[in-house]
Amino acid sequence: MVEALQSLGLSQFFAVALASLIAAGILVTFVALSALFFIWLERKVSGRIQDRLGPTRVGGKYGWLQTVADGVKLLVKEDTMPADADPFLFKIAPYIAFCGSFVAFVALPFANGIVAANMNVAIFFMLAVLSSEVFGVILAGYGSGSKWSLFGGIREAAQVVSYEVPRAMCVLLPVILAGTLNLNTIGQQQAGGIWNWYIFHDPFTFAAFWIFFTCATASCKRAPFDLAEAESELVAGFHTEYSGLRWSLFFMAEYGSMFAVSGIATILFLGGWHTGLPFVPELSELFSGWLGTVGWWIGNLINVGVFIVKGWLLVFVMMWVRWTLPRLRIDQVMMTCLKYLLPISCVLLLGLSVWQLLVPRAINDIVRYVLTAGSVGFAGLTLVRLLTQAPTTGIPPSMIPTSMTSEGP
Repeated sequence: MVEALQSLGLSQFFAVALASLIAAGILVTFVALSALFFIWLERKVSGRIQDRLGPTRVGGKYGWLQTVADGVKLLVKEDTMPADADPFLFKIAPYIAFCGSFVAFVALPFANGIVAANMNVAIFFMLAVLSSEVFGVILAGYGSGSKWSLFGGIREAAQVVSYEVPRAMCVLLPVILAGTLNLNTIGQQQAGGIWNWYIFHDPFTFAAFWIFFTCATASCKRAPFDLAEAESELVAGFHTEYSGLRWSLFFMAEYGSMFAVSGIATILFLGGWHTGLPFVPELSELFSGWLGTVGWWIGNLINVGVFIVKGWLLVFVMMWVRWTLPRLRIDQVMMTCLKYLLPISCVLLLGLSVWQLLVPRAINDIVRYVLTAGSVGFAGLTLVRLLTQAPTTGIPPSMIPTSMTSEGP
């Protein structure tokens, strides 16, 4: 983009500045629209899973009016501040949290070359800036002048920092396979059939994907790891005293982080922007061979759509887990990380290193095809069962009291 702007007669400084503004505007728009979509999706998912009549019916045919009403309510709601709060820390905390989530998108490639900043250390840059979101959480708890908000902030900080360790170790597995920290290059190396995705490379990367996804869910403060926002214990946790627009910034940061970590998982394990269809070349190269530069953009736009759909599917799984599993206690959350996930991630890292050194290429290919076939077959059978299973209606007979049956008490 910088070269194109310079060809219009702009100097390098103004070309870089204008390109940065355009990229920032596109990313902010994407994060904001994704947050709106996720708010609508979360309400519909919770309504369907827990059979809540309100979310499945309110707000028009598809329930989109409820999301609009929520946005208007947050914009016009009174912006309050506790009397004992630190004004500067209280006001700046939501913006720090949002910036920590937003800046990660700068290094996230949506397609081949479609990235704001193509960094050689992109993966560690994203993990670093996503980790900075916790500073906004701590400042929100401390600056509110409330002990309950402070408790929520500190518990959240302990949880996020702990889960960052196994998450980073799982990231190292695809980095070892790719030989680079550049996310754009890692995505390019998974072109071709679905068996080329790193999740199917060997048993260690297959397990590492699920460990990474679990740690990413905990890092995004999602249930069953949302101890900082447990209503029964902490009255909304670190953002108890917030309202209006500042309160919405925390949730925009959360939804932004959800897609950011889902994007990382997509790039590292799920083939990035590639469809996974066998014998299909890079779409940007395919269309550019027919239509030139216009075809390159068309192919990359399709790749962007594929990448976004994969990320949205992982976000949907996070919502699915939230409205299915019960919330854990804080000791269970920390024990899961330190006693189980951390040792498992260490074993996976060591196992992949030994696998790369000792396992022949032919055996590795056989294992890759077996993992791919097993996963695709399991997913296909599950989908068929869900589509063919007859829906259940009414109250199960085992839950009907005897006084309501015809036989009487």
